[in-house]
Amino acid sequence: VFKEMNMADDRLEAQVGALLLAKGLTLCAAESCTGGLVMHRLTDIPGSSAYVLGGVVAYANEAKESLLGVRRATLIAHGAVSDETAEEMARGALDAFNADLAISITGIAGPGGGSALKPVGLTYIGVAARAGICAVQRCLFSGDRAAIKQAAADEAFRMVIDIAGKQ
Repeated sequence: VFKEMNMADDRLEAQVGALLLAKGLTLCAAESCTGGLVMHRLTDIPGSSAYVLGGVVAYANEAKESLLGVRRATLIAHGAVSDETAEEMARGALDAFNADLAISITGIAGPGGGSALKPVGLTYIGVAARAGICAVQRCLFSGDRAAIKQAAADEAFRMVIDIAGKQ
């Protein structure tokens, strides 16, 4: 249905927008390593104010805690780049914006900052839904910093399409 509505624009963010409009759903984002790229791409679509409520770039752990309600214990036990942090970021954004869906992205875009356990390109993407579900996907992207950020945004949009399609 949503692809038919937006045949002229096959970008993932346009597909997300068409689907959200068709379903009457709203979206927000909590971004770390993508630095606002998800919100930038979403708001590049004309009419996105009908479904985009807002976003937070929470790069520092303190921002994740104060703006999104990520628990300090989670950050200490699992780190900022983890399944648990991505879930808490998504749920925190959902509550902060009172949206139907929330994207969260936390990862290591490089070129530095990686380790044997958490290499450059490791990214956790969460999508939380008001219905209570929260899916988190562990991804390992390759390429330079820009490529990793774009790949993370693309995957987040695919996850939203999948989850919103089931709402």
